[in-house]
Amino acid sequence: MTRCLLAAVLFGASAPAASRLAGDVPVLVLAGLLYLGAGLAVLPSVVRSAPTRQALQRDWRPASVAVIAGGAVGPALLVAGLARTSAATASILLNLELAATVLLAATIFREHLGRRVATGAVLVTAAGMILVWEPGAELSVGALLIAAACLAWGVDNGVTAKIDQLSPEHVVFLKGAVAGGANLMLGLAFAGDTSGISAGAVVAALAVGAAGYGASIVLWVKGARDLGAARGQVIFATAPFIGVLIAWVVLSEAVAWVQLVAVALAATGVAVSIESAHEHDHRHDTAEHEHEHSHDDDHHDHQHEDGVDRRHTHQHRHQPRLHAHPHVPDLHHRHPHSERTS
Repeated sequence: MTRCLLAAVLFGASAPAASRLAGDVPVLVLAGLLYLGAGLAVLPSVVRSAPTRQALQRDWRPASVAVIAGGAVGPALLVAGLARTSAATASILLNLELAATVLLAATIFREHLGRRVATGAVLVTAAGMILVWEPGAELSVGALLIAAACLAWGVDNGVTAKIDQLSPEHVVFLKGAVAGGANLMLGLAFAGDTSGISAGAVVAALAVGAAGYGASIVLWVKGARDLGAARGQVIFATAPFIGVLIAWVVLSEAVAWVQLVAVALAATGVAVSIESAHEHDHRHDTAEHEHEHSHDDDHHDHQHEDGVDRRHTHQHRHQPRLHAHPHVPDLHHRHPHSERTS
């Protein structure tokens, strides 16, 4: 949970910073620079530890789906929708990413949710809609295109949470390169004259993207591997509310009562989702993958010659076992459930 919350803090903090740049840089060009900043932030890590041939062979399909859905299809649908609908409608509909992620996690990716996570998702989604509600929202072709973009990002989130061979840095680099390139090209195509964009604004956008997108997405991927896509996204969806808090404290913006209601609802939604583990007998099949882990969780009992006792990452194998303990749908607990549990 901590990682997804830190990811939300970084992403939420990047929103006020990006808003200051939005007056100087066209929206989609700015989005492209932010994503490219994310890719540049993890580039040293990718160079130091390039993905292995085995990892690419095993994860290239889900990685391709995540990158194409989240980095190309989603932005393209968003652009098409923004051109056909009002800003108020677009802002409200973007909250559907959480709903799409939770719905797909439960139906397509077979994550166990339970009543707590479903309730938390509803509360956070409602809070997001309250936060951005403006009169004049309407349903149109543009609105449907934006909803489709949210669905694409929901696919991206669900697939990304299941990737267990490529490191989070590898995933972020691919997303940064593709999403950055796609958004930048779309932005340059729609923006017209971009000669007024200063070098300082470009550098600032890359820096904001490195922290608010690069470090943030790495933390989200690591957190989603521990929690599942639905739980990870419920927590990450609090980012706009963190941005509101920063706007109040740092930018001295006025506090509106509707913002207070939205923040309270979002906090309640996250609190409800936290205690959502369930317990039953379940079986682990033989598995071999690479991810960050420690040896005190009753799942990683392999030996190390140097007796490492900290969290670390390497390729490792799990032997079959049957046991019962409280758990969430992390990388090791993607088994089916025949009964509904909370």
